[in-house]
Amino acid sequence: MLDAFTKVVSQADARGEYVSSSQIDALQNIVKDGQKRIDVVNRITGNASTIVASAARSLFAEQPQLIAPGGNAYTNRRMAACLRDMEIILRYVTYAVFTGDGSVLDDRCLNGLRETYLALGVPGGSVATGVNKMKEAAISIANDPNGITRGDCSALMAELGSYFDRAAAAVG
Repeated sequence: MLDAFTKVVSQADARGEYVSSSQIDALQNIVKDGQKRIDVVNRITGNASTIVASAARSLFAEQPQLIAPGGNAYTNRRMAACLRDMEIILRYVTYAVFTGDGSVLDDRCLNGLRETYLALGVPGGSVATGVNKMKEAAISIANDPNGITRGDCSALMAELGSYFDRAAAAVG
């Protein structure tokens, strides 16, 4: 797992080159937006239960067969596993936002997840829908301008959305 700074330096070192001015500019933007990143992570972390519950409620309203007898989220044990997985994905998305690099999401969360779900008979499309619902809820909460660092957050919200898109694509 590498943060954006370590990744840039290690890649330049592997090539035997200096860090380029465009790479330095990109890293400066990460530093400049550091407080915004922390605000986004704090918002998502502080509302994680709400984000997961809202996404799950919406998913099960759209796909009631999941919670019907014989469905993949039927029984308390299976429902708890579903909510746990959604929360884990959300947690790793926040790690990616904080570090400015999605490799932690790929390496520690998404790598092999689709295969695991296939082996367990979990419908990947439903999981992807749940991830997209978490994306909507998280961006809505993180993009609320009240009580956070002022400024344009469109690039950061796009980055946040891209991590959710990556997760949805990995399981779907």
